[in-house]
Amino acid sequence: AQALTILGAPVEAGAGVAGCAMGPAMLRTAGIVSTLKDLGHDVVDRGDVVPDEIGEGVPPEGKARHPALISAWARALARETYAILREGRLPVVIGGDHSLAMGSISGVARHAAEARRKLFVLWLDAHSDYNTPLTSPTGNMHGMPAAMLSGEPGFDFLFGGEEHGSIDPACLSLFGIRSIDADERRLLRARGVDVVDMRTLDEHGFAVSIRRIIDRVRAAGGLLHVSLDVDFLDPTIAPGVGTAVPGGATYREAHLVMELLYESGLSPSLDLVELNPFLDERGKSALLLVDLTASLFGRQVY
Repeated sequence: AQALTILGAPVEAGAGVAGCAMGPAMLRTAGIVSTLKDLGHDVVDRGDVVPDEIGEGVPPEGKARHPALISAWARALARETYAILREGRLPVVIGGDHSLAMGSISGVARHAAEARRKLFVLWLDAHSDYNTPLTSPTGNMHGMPAAMLSGEPGFDFLFGGEEHGSIDPACLSLFGIRSIDADERRLLRARGVDVVDMRTLDEHGFAVSIRRIIDRVRAAGGLLHVSLDVDFLDPTIAPGVGTAVPGGATYREAHLVMELLYESGLSPSLDLVELNPFLDERGKSALLLVDLTASLFGRQVY
């Protein structure tokens, strides 16, 4: 059994469509706490994180919408996930748009660095989220967290002098990708990020592709963090997202990824992001996210 701490992060300032702020409440309504408890885990729900006070800060160069508010969330989340891991528990962060990962993973990365272990991040998403304020066509910061965490320039305003971690771009796996901007493509190639797009998954299959990542983490004695965006899934099974892209993971493919991660014994920390209940159908996407979380933490058919 795992010691899991659930943290709500009702941030939607990073998204272009309103509604993500309702995500944490919807995931609780869909039974995320009771589902994990029923699997035998020690589950504590800490409620929703309160962002830091919005400071003056130095605005970033380029395009970044609501930078001070995203910074306030990032700092608070980084402290919380770091503290949870220091307690010997695993954070499960329920959002909220994907900009929250700038905070949640920064805290996990700080903990990993102190433990002298490499942090690997599995980014389950339709988009590569590797824009920066200097390359972003929209300025929506939910399209930037992978770049920020990998140390790309343009994000000094986020943490100021506050301590936080970062990741090695070579330890980032973008999985299920099917929408990349031209500037993102150029940066991803230059940094050597592992991009497992849908073409690769069609050719080699989900099991082979996820096992390769598991083997890399295990060989390095690394820690794993999983950041799951609703739009990783095909919109026919998970419509509750503001950035839907056709051709995503099917119900069984997504469960297979989670089941293999559980069987790997790597015990990842987790983000569940971009659930937009306003766009959902009778809670369909929220219930599926809870089911997938159950598979990640040990629910098996037989």
